[in-house]
Amino acid sequence: MPRLETLSEINRQSMRAFPCLEPDTTPWSPLHKPLSQAKISLVTSAGLHLRDDQPFIGDPKGGDTSYRVIPSSAKPADILQSHVSIGFDHTAIMRDLNVTLPMDRVRELVETRIIGSLAANYYSFMGALRNPKPLLEGTGPEVASRLKDEAVDLVFITPT
Repeated sequence: MPRLETLSEINRQSMRAFPCLEPDTTPWSPLHKPLSQAKISLVTSAGLHLRDDQPFIGDPKGGDTSYRVIPSSAKPADILQSHVSIGFDHTAIMRDLNVTLPMDRVRELVETRIIGSLAANYYSFMGALRNPKPLLEGTGPEVASRLKDEAVDLVFITPT
């Protein structure tokens, strides 16, 4: 991640003016069963998608607040990142997708019976949104509903 002093003056001022969302409450739902019986899904803000999916796009109104569905059976080689940001180095993700979407690690946890099962799908959003309101009011609740419909007990959220 670049340091402010290494950015151009325009980018530095943009980062200083970037709005920081501070929710009034913290959503919390306790896990009501042992982890070894829980179904887990992954949600990421890494801008990941399947090779055949439409890439995330930069939106001048504040960012792409859509999401992509990634089957939990997908292989890391089937997944691309279209997140564009000067805010992070993509090298680690290119070397090992598990850095931001720990697909292999959660499979291992299921195989060793630490976690009960995997959900059919994982979900990916684009990070670095200027205006998260459409995500908070639209696509976020839509994905939450899908997770509930899939009987997911636990969601591991990974930023990028």
